[in-house]
Amino acid sequence: MTERRCILSSEHVDPATLIRLAISPDGMVLPDVRGKAPGRGAWLGVSRAELESAMAKGKLRGALARAFKGAALEIPEDLPDRIEAGLSQQLLDRLGLEAKSSFAITGFEKIDVACRRGQVELLMHAADAAADGNGKLDAAWRVGRDMEGSGERGVILPLDRNALSMAMGRENVVHIAIIERGAAQRVGSLVDRWQKYRGCATQAPARILGADAVAGMAKETQD
Repeated sequence: MTERRCILSSEHVDPATLIRLAISPDGMVLPDVRGKAPGRGAWLGVSRAELESAMAKGKLRGALARAFKGAALEIPEDLPDRIEAGLSQQLLDRLGLEAKSSFAITGFEKIDVACRRGQVELLMHAADAAADGNGKLDAAWRVGRDMEGSGERGVILPLDRNALSMAMGRENVVHIAIIERGAAQRVGSLVDRWQKYRGCATQAPARILGADAVAGMAKETQD
């Protein structure tokens, strides 16, 4: 397996878990979350809080200078926001694609039936979903997977129903179920990377993103 080294932690890991940085023609350091920009890249595997600390202490600039062989660089102050915008947009785009392929389903009753039949590979809830609705679908998911008593639950995304509805091209998307294993792996890897960046493992404060916020962040990244 090909590995890449995080320029801040020096850890060598799967590049799918990292965030690639690339240089624009005018020397601006920008996130390349899809890993497709041409030229040399640098890789980040730290949380947002760790990145902000490294920026404040000048460590990021030094690491980038080494990674890009002393090239003249400009690091935008809002780089952490640009990265988060890229990660959120990539996830939303992927959800839309999986919905078009009929691998992502919505609607409480439809998801409940699929969960109990053991068809759901990945279960997700909007940030503003009701706790009782989440609990009922989580329980149905455990039943279908023969995991009663395990406490396993669906993922609560840092996105509200408006953002999810826009991505899926449907109204009032509160819950999403992925019913194909490959699709679950594709979506799950993006969710995991975003959660890692947001510091969810350390219970860092999470900002809930709505449709307007996501659209604004994506526009700022493009600008």
